[in-house]
Amino acid sequence: MALVDVTKSCLDSISQISEHIEGSVLYLDAGSTQSFQFMGAFPLLLNHGVRAVCSLENMCSLDTVVDWNANSDPGRKVVVITSRLLSDAHRYILRCLSTHQAVRCCAVFTSISEVAHSAYADSPLGTDAFLEYESLLVQDYEELVRKGKENSRQTEGSNLKDEIKLEDEGWSRLASSEEDLCRPKASSRARDFIEENPIADTEDVGKKLVVSVHHFPMILCPFSPRVFVLPSEGSVGEAYLSGEHEDALSPGLPPLSTGLPSDGDDIPPGATLTANFLYHLAAKMDLKMEIFSLGDLSKTVGKVMTDMSSLYDVGRRKRSAGLLLVDRTLDLLTPCCHGDSLVDCMFSSLPRREKTTSFTHLKSSQTQLKHSPSNLERASLDVQIPLAKILREEDCNTDHFRLLENIEAFLCGLDSENSAPQVLDLINLKNKIHNEEPLQFENELFSGFFVSTENFRGTPYLEAILDRRTKDGTILVKKWLQEALRREKITVNVKSRPGFATKSELQPMVKALAKTQSSLLRNKGIIQLAAAALVALDESNSARWEAFISAEKILNVVSVGETSQSLAAQIGDLINKSALVGLHGQKNGKLEASQGLLSFQDALLLMISGYILAGENFPTSGSEGPFSWQEEQLLKDSIVEAILENPSIAKLKFLHGLMDELETNLRKIKSEESKETSSDQIDIDDFDDDEWGKWGDEDVDNKDNSKEQVYGDMQLKLELRDRVDSLFKFLHKLSSLKSRNIPLKDGAFSAENNFSGDPYASRGLLYKLLTRILSKNDVPGLEYHSSTVGQLFKSGFRRFGLRQAKPSLADQNIILVFVIGGINGVEVREAQEALSESGRPDIELILGGTTLLTPDDMLDLLLGKSSYF
Repeated sequence: MALVDVTKSCLDSISQISEHIEGSVLYLDAGSTQSFQFMGAFPLLLNHGVRAVCSLENMCSLDTVVDWNANSDPGRKVVVITSRLLSDAHRYILRCLSTHQAVRCCAVFTSISEVAHSAYADSPLGTDAFLEYESLLVQDYEELVRKGKENSRQTEGSNLKDEIKLEDEGWSRLASSEEDLCRPKASSRARDFIEENPIADTEDVGKKLVVSVHHFPMILCPFSPRVFVLPSEGSVGEAYLSGEHEDALSPGLPPLSTGLPSDGDDIPPGATLTANFLYHLAAKMDLKMEIFSLGDLSKTVGKVMTDMSSLYDVGRRKRSAGLLLVDRTLDLLTPCCHGDSLVDCMFSSLPRREKTTSFTHLKSSQTQLKHSPSNLERASLDVQIPLAKILREEDCNTDHFRLLENIEAFLCGLDSENSAPQVLDLINLKNKIHNEEPLQFENELFSGFFVSTENFRGTPYLEAILDRRTKDGTILVKKWLQEALRREKITVNVKSRPGFATKSELQPMVKALAKTQSSLLRNKGIIQLAAAALVALDESNSARWEAFISAEKILNVVSVGETSQSLAAQIGDLINKSALVGLHGQKNGKLEASQGLLSFQDALLLMISGYILAGENFPTSGSEGPFSWQEEQLLKDSIVEAILENPSIAKLKFLHGLMDELETNLRKIKSEESKETSSDQIDIDDFDDDEWGKWGDEDVDNKDNSKEQVYGDMQLKLELRDRVDSLFKFLHKLSSLKSRNIPLKDGAFSAENNFSGDPYASRGLLYKLLTRILSKNDVPGLEYHSSTVGQLFKSGFRRFGLRQAKPSLADQNIILVFVIGGINGVEVREAQEALSESGRPDIELILGGTTLLTPDDMLDLLLGKSSYF
């Protein structure tokens, strides 16, 4: 029987819609683009006859001619694949149709099912969501064309660049701004074609434009055939997982598992969308899920999935599999720590692509959670590997000028009338290339991705290093580079040591392999991954990562073998050192910390880890928190002093509204110090005799000003102390995770020998959970969700003595573990280690999560703009 392969299932789903996408211009939104990049789908799309692949949010007039050739007309078939609700993508789909004047057929594929659309509170669509949207899209398109014709009749000589404004009726409210629906300027050839093929009348538009909406659930980001996360810019990934209440920490994390039953009306949209996604994922992979959950939100998701099941689904011939749903809030320490993982280090070191658009969910007057956000901004999974920094060397023969000249010739041939400004810009760009300053164009041109889809299918390189430690992963990258150099018959004189891989060894190999364009294209996959490893091995990134690991080890050792006073002293020491780093950088005019030293934000992240450890080991030290009043007061004073001395080091959410006052106060103190210094240097003989009579009045004014200044400073400090007090109240909540999360109360997931050096004690929750499950030990709080047949046994057949035995997750040959809130690379490795140690090689383990979490992401979720604090 074939092994379960998430990547293959995604590619098979694309093949199943081949007749829809054949001969079309395909538009992908940001979430779908991320998904297709990870699964390596672009060569497959071209094999199925897609004429062009374009960005839905960033479309331009060139999209209308990108698929033209001498033997074909402009594209009459447009396909849109979106990872968002139809209401969110509507304005972009409408703009797409208004740009392609010749379009006659439009197919929309969304990853959100009809059931999810109707259940989502912000969606205006009902139970027949797809049919409703088909008619609404045609209706809005007719109105758009009609108003375009009216504007063209009223204004003689107007071109297609005129803005088409929608009235605030029906679906036209979906446009966040008028400029979103501007029709881009068409080229001369496009104008000629539109004049030859005009849209006759408004009544004929509905007949000419055929719209169909379909469900395409397989939009996910597979890091390997067994590991996947959801797109960071999709509706499922951005939907909030908890409303703002006492047990909530962040909209991007599940609430604490207190065991209280959740009201059906208060189910967060993230739970509904996640349940629908997992249900259809199992259906596409022909799996019949036995659902288990750990955590309150996971139980809610399991119940929604159980309600979606039917007798038809149970009776179909599918492979049986176990689904384990786990709340991220049961283990916040693991994603906050900097583990030994090359992938985690890469994602933390590489820059991410910034969002170019923001989707605004519609505010519905119906059911909505109180004080809940409309959506959540997650860090993009689209990392930008800076190949330009490596390929910019003089010995690299990549011809920038030839590329720019080709673009210049294309623009001249495309539109000879209006290409002069673009050509002038290209000439200026070529002149700037002679300068040594890095160019934004160059960085964008040579910013690669983890998965190079030009020369291989899927993600074999990323899959191989996903569960590797940093040293093992870099050695494997070095081995791949050596093999590629042998294939290309290139020799590189590099002193190489077996068992080690350093930046000085990898960088010459990458440059040699990318020296020619043909070699660069053939080996782009390993070149991009090696460039990402070089960024992670860079001294500025690796030193910071090692400093984090060292500090976390100290906190872990102190929390296990010492007292709460020692742990508080270590946290205070980290805060004071980070404040000194900030002051040193401020004096030197640099905002970044020195290499290997941690910033104030880094110290706050370590404080979060310290409070979680203190709550596990010193639960009764203080009345409210894990530390005594004196210990905590010293920590508060350290934070207040650090912020007052350098406000720029802490641009976090809990200081919102105080940053300007803090910076003004700091400038005032500096100016007074400079005045005092200059006054000490002034000689008494420099004063005139006439000024002696004014000193008495000036003393009175100075006293009044000093009183006002003292009052202002005192008020600022009191306000800052109130903010810091609220910060520590939030830290108290984090320290109570073990006592407030019911599955963790009895200490089932704590190590039996919890002392320093015990490898089991340093493992995360997933390792401990899988170890207990595969050993067939009881897991407190683990709930089994009966299928439809199981519910019948419980209700009707029990009177006849027929009972259904509760299945065990360890009896399943396929186990899918999905962490609601996100996973990281360390957990992937630990899950594989738990499986190998169990002695069950027959089990196929699949690991998924809402997103890929880095420590910086956790800081943003807990204390940043994505937190409830």
